[in-house]
Amino acid sequence: MSTPQAIARTILEGFEKRYSQFRAISAAAKELFEKADWVGGRDLSRLGIGLYDERVREAVASVLALYPDARTDESLWSQVKQAYIALLYDHKRPECAETFYNSVACRVLARTYYRNEYIFWRQAVATEFIEADDPTWTSWYPTPGNLLSTFGAMARSLGLSLPFENLRRDLRNVLSALRQRFPGKRWERHLNFQVQLLSSLFFRDRAAYVVGRIVNGTQETPIVVSLRHTATGRALRVDAVLLRDEHLAALFSLSRAYFLVDMEVPAAVVAFLHQLMPSKSSAELYTSVGLGKQGKTLFYRDLHAALKHSDDAFIVAPGARGLVMMVFTLPSFPWVFKVIRDEFPPPKQVTREEVRAKYLLVKYHDRVGRMPDALEYSDVVFPLERMSPAVLQELERTCAGSLERDGRRLVIRHLYVERRARPLDLWLQAANEPERRHGLREYGRAIRDLAAANIFPGDLLVKNFGMTGRGRVVFYDYDELSPLTDLRFRKLPGARDQAEESSAEPWFHVGAQDVFPEEFLHFLFPPGPLRELFVELHGDLLEPEWWIARQEEIRAGNVPDLLPYPDEVRFDPGR
Repeated sequence: MSTPQAIARTILEGFEKRYSQFRAISAAAKELFEKADWVGGRDLSRLGIGLYDERVREAVASVLALYPDARTDESLWSQVKQAYIALLYDHKRPECAETFYNSVACRVLARTYYRNEYIFWRQAVATEFIEADDPTWTSWYPTPGNLLSTFGAMARSLGLSLPFENLRRDLRNVLSALRQRFPGKRWERHLNFQVQLLSSLFFRDRAAYVVGRIVNGTQETPIVVSLRHTATGRALRVDAVLLRDEHLAALFSLSRAYFLVDMEVPAAVVAFLHQLMPSKSSAELYTSVGLGKQGKTLFYRDLHAALKHSDDAFIVAPGARGLVMMVFTLPSFPWVFKVIRDEFPPPKQVTREEVRAKYLLVKYHDRVGRMPDALEYSDVVFPLERMSPAVLQELERTCAGSLERDGRRLVIRHLYVERRARPLDLWLQAANEPERRHGLREYGRAIRDLAAANIFPGDLLVKNFGMTGRGRVVFYDYDELSPLTDLRFRKLPGARDQAEESSAEPWFHVGAQDVFPEEFLHFLFPPGPLRELFVELHGDLLEPEWWIARQEEIRAGNVPDLLPYPDEVRFDPGR
């Protein structure tokens, strides 16, 4: 075996070990769901995120032990790549294996050698016609009069050890939801009427999701059924059926924890999901099912495709300028790019390492639909001619330590990428009265949801929150967030005399972890309608007792149960 072949095989063995662990973790999620071990499920999800980098480090060490000159021998890597492609013949997951190869190669090579002939700049092995040993999805063909019994057979095929509390009732609820979605003749059956279900369940938090579509003539309708435990924990129930695009978009949002799902052929699962949600990119869908590195690879390709098919310039992102991050965006591309500034002016007291740690915390944490996932990149190349003068000037003035010019290219050594949202302060300025009520209601709900997940944003100013296209408020400024349980929520002491009352500085001791909720209102909103509306909707957030109660719930081990769909689609929320 030649050296290039040996290196290629070493890298592929590292990938196979990584993907075996990924599947083992995904399979274990089923057992934890059946046991109602919600804490274990959360820990399992966190475990899966870090294993990829561990396997990459192992593979890098193995490659360098085999061939120490691999860092600088430029001629070697085109041969390694060709040998690797040969190994991917008839592979079930070639796209993920290519990404793993890139991760290893880019850590072994000096960046000056990141050339397209050495790494998989484009996908080399097609995935469209890969077949799993077991079917990725199954078709069911209900006939007139047996729809309910066919649904029952589907439920029994899921392979869950727990029985349903009342399967007949649940199936009638599903049928009722379908009839409401397709009233009258819209539910008339065609010859090809069928229900196609993905063979793997999707596990996250306290639910298991059955994902599929209904095919009827030329019409295809996504259907996702949420299964949850009954109050006793000894049986299952159908909690909701999701049939609308906006509900699926929220369920698969990257502002939530990744699903745990066992996939033999991930490309087939993602292709199925993309048919259900064509507005979501494959990059987003790979990430949502736990294959975040593949999602990053596809996003980077999407970025370069967007640059190729557009001519607008990168601009400074709308909104207040951050003290920690320089943020820019491409108007035609719905993402923002965030670079840590070299220095942080007062009152910021965090370090660069602490900022990176906060973003890593968010990656591992349950984002409960309120914190966008941030994709982290190193050595990202941008064409200089596409950077507006304002962006280039601010980057070079405040982020010079993260920049390098390479001819007509600008290399940013480290940055984060997030889905673009409209800054809430700008959104509120342009909103009418009903919209402002919605915006402030969502703003307070975001704070409450984050608190339930043991997150305190630190800086609650509305400029640090954004409104998504689906009308949901998210928090995206992570440099001051901290675990809620690390803080001490206090009531403001009363002044003992007139001198203390008129003092511009606190006359009482304030610790580094002390928070005074009564002060929130003074810096959140000036006197006027917005302040009054916030007090009406969320006045309890201004009392330390509310925050202390949340801390006690978290310390008691209460895992938040924040549903990714609205109560109105649930069949019986009270159960």
